[in-house]
Amino acid sequence: MSKSNKYINLSYQLYDATEGKSELIEQTSDDKPFNFISGLGIALQAFEDNVTPLEKGANFEFDIPHDQAYGEYDGSLVIDMDKSIFAVDGKFDEEHIKKGAVVPLQNADGNRFYGHVLEISDSQVKMDLNHPLAGKDLKFKGQILDTRDATDQELSAYESMINGQGDGCGCNCEDCEHGGEHHKDGCDGSCGDNHECCGGCC
Repeated sequence: MSKSNKYINLSYQLYDATEGKSELIEQTSDDKPFNFISGLGIALQAFEDNVTPLEKGANFEFDIPHDQAYGEYDGSLVIDMDKSIFAVDGKFDEEHIKKGAVVPLQNADGNRFYGHVLEISDSQVKMDLNHPLAGKDLKFKGQILDTRDATDQELSAYESMINGQGDGCGCNCEDCEHGGEHHKDGCDGSCGDNHECCGGCC
């Protein structure tokens, strides 16, 4: 186990800080803090770099510019997809694929990513495949609730989750159909079939 593998439990508020804004995007709740192990690529590197050195009880506030977060918004990633892709038992999945929904997808190579449904026509679904936070400068505020060296058991469990060998998401997901904004994918595909995969950690 590397010294860089810290088990970190924290609460946070995430703000859109683009062009001087301070708009709350998401936050943890008292009963559902965020925990992860550093050094595994679960969180943004800039996020890890800011919170890993901190001690238990420390408060933090830091900015991550978009080029260190999710990059520029790319208009070429807005594409039309055939509605048949989203069929379950031969019928279009109207329950999950609706305008405004953010849904986890998987390509032929097994890579998982999110799509934001912009429009639905008779034959196609217009999807925005940019990360929801693409082009946004981020601000995090929060507190370190616990930090310590990760145990070999914890490290093994997280690595299995990342490699898709776990029993589920392996995170504190309230609803496995919703993934968090600033974490990488780590689902084993057991949350559902076709596009209905949990897609990542919360």
